[in-house]
Amino acid sequence: MSSISTRSLPSAVATASAVHGRRIVSIDALRGLVMCIMTMDHVRETLYLHLQVSDPMSVVDTPAQVFFSRLAAHFCAPAFVFLTGLAAWLYAHPAGATPRSAREFLLKRGALILLLELTLVSFLWAGELPKVIYLQVMWAIGLSMIVLAFASSLPRRLLLAIGLIIICGHNALAGISLPPEHPLYVPWTLLLHRGWVSQDTIPQIRLTYPALPWIGVILLGWVAGPLFSPQVDGRRRQRILVGLGSACWIALLLLRASNLYGENAPWQPQTSLLLTVMDFFNYTKYPPSLDFLLLTLGGTLLALALFEYADNPFSRFVSTYGGAPMFFYLLHLAVLVVGYKWLLVVFGPNQGSRFGLEPDQFWMVWLITGALVLALYPVTRAFARYKRRTTLAWVKYF
Repeated sequence: MSSISTRSLPSAVATASAVHGRRIVSIDALRGLVMCIMTMDHVRETLYLHLQVSDPMSVVDTPAQVFFSRLAAHFCAPAFVFLTGLAAWLYAHPAGATPRSAREFLLKRGALILLLELTLVSFLWAGELPKVIYLQVMWAIGLSMIVLAFASSLPRRLLLAIGLIIICGHNALAGISLPPEHPLYVPWTLLLHRGWVSQDTIPQIRLTYPALPWIGVILLGWVAGPLFSPQVDGRRRQRILVGLGSACWIALLLLRASNLYGENAPWQPQTSLLLTVMDFFNYTKYPPSLDFLLLTLGGTLLALALFEYADNPFSRFVSTYGGAPMFFYLLHLAVLVVGYKWLLVVFGPNQGSRFGLEPDQFWMVWLITGALVLALYPVTRAFARYKRRTTLAWVKYF
């Protein structure tokens, strides 16, 4: 090795490490941002349970501020599941070290997430021992991680093909439903339809997040992993992310404008421009339609490009939540349920047996969300710092 190349080696290593560090920051920043948006949606569900939105939403009956707040929340699950697959690839391919299997990593974390969904998360949502366990986003993430644990050893091109087939093709199966007495009813429901899994048990079990499309999303996150390796130049990564994200949105516009495929609830011109825009961007989430995923995954890719070199107070602020997502998720649910019970005791029920805000008070959802996110920042930051320096293995799971 020449003297010139020898002297340049530390600089090259430092540059690679810096790029890798920015890549980690971009992932944490986006994960943290969607956690904050998710909090807004959970505040809405806590204080507007008496005015729930349908899926897809009714553009005539849903106020614009509620519609667009819910639309923003649509980005949370796709971004988080995609980043879960991406983070798993990064775990399996640590910078400057020998690649390792991600199977045990994914199996343990997936099993923990499923256990939390069935126990602590269900308790926190209900505020008591639940009569019905709802299999929600944690179920979809946990099961997707377990599937990826066994699929991660397959060739990336095969995983790409499987992921695209699932995401693009599952809409064709949306109209197929099975009666409860059918022997395949439970697995079909768990994969592709909302409904009761068990009504004869205590507690009962109801599925709200069909898992099949989310398996496709986590596979694409894994496939995207090499793009985020420290060997890939950041500017090149940005260009690729912008290109892929733009392609998703262009495909969405073409499919949605034609009502050809991708969303089983077609749009049509409404009585005003605002309602027409709302109808155009009104997509099915349970399970997520192709149009839903084109919108949200396209936004995820563009946001990752935006955060690539971000180093400002906002990116550092949201990265704190992205560095300890499980901790923040459980903590904010606990605060919400305790806060709601306090409101119920102090003000009493005003919406049947519940306490809730009036339709013209939706601005309070944004205000409460901001206050809650700020209030939980110090403890989340303290836990994230502890998580990075502790040697306790179980802490890493949160």
